[in-house]
Amino acid sequence: MDNLHQPMHFNRVQLCGQTITEPELSHTNHGEEFFRFFLSVPRLSGQCDTLPVIAPGRLLESYGPLPVGSPLALVGQLRSFNNKSDIGPRLILSVFAQELSQAQGPAANRIQLCGTVCKEPALRHTPLGREICDVILAVNRRYGRADYLPCIAWGAVAEQSAHLRVGSPMALEGRVQSRTYTKTIAGQSEERTAYEVSIMRPLTPRELLFPDF
Repeated sequence: MDNLHQPMHFNRVQLCGQTITEPELSHTNHGEEFFRFFLSVPRLSGQCDTLPVIAPGRLLESYGPLPVGSPLALVGQLRSFNNKSDIGPRLILSVFAQELSQAQGPAANRIQLCGTVCKEPALRHTPLGREICDVILAVNRRYGRADYLPCIAWGAVAEQSAHLRVGSPMALEGRVQSRTYTKTIAGQSEERTAYEVSIMRPLTPRELLFPDF
C-alpha cells in the first residue's frame, strides 16, 4: 500500500440503500443550506450500516421529495468535521452527497481513498488472535482543507498496514461502516455510534489512474 511516490489524494463514496429519516436542516454556509438525513445500507451478513448523509439544498431540490423509505443511490465523499464542543465524539464523519439518483439495483457500499497516514498505525489482536490495525488517513480537499478518516483493517491487510509510517501514502478500497459502543461519562453510560472505513484491499496502480466510479 506504500507503492505510491507522490499520490494524488482522492475520496470517492458510492452508496445504495434506503432513507430512514427525512432531510433536516444541518447548517448554512455562505448562504447555502445543507441538509442531513440517514441512509440504511444492508451488509451481506444481514446487518445494516446506518450512515449520516449531508446534501446541499440545491441538490435535494433538483432531485425531488425524499420521504422515509425511499430507495436512494448516491455518489460523494466521506468528510470529517472537528467537533470543538464537549458533547459527542471529537471527530464527526458524514457522507457528503454530490450526486443523487433513485436506487435501481442491489445495495452498495464502496469507498476508495488515497491519502497520507497521519498517525502511527496501531496493531492489535482479537481474543481469538486475529489481527486488527487502526489507521488515520488524511485526505486533502480543495482550499487547503483535509479530511481525517479513521480506517480499520483485518488479517493480512492489517499486517500490511501496520508497517506504514506517518507520512506514508495509502490507497484503499473498503466500505463505510457504523458501529455502536458504550461510553461512560461521570458514572453514566451512554450509547454512541462511531463511523469508520473498513478496509477491504489496497488499490492497484491501474485503479488509481482509471477509477470505475
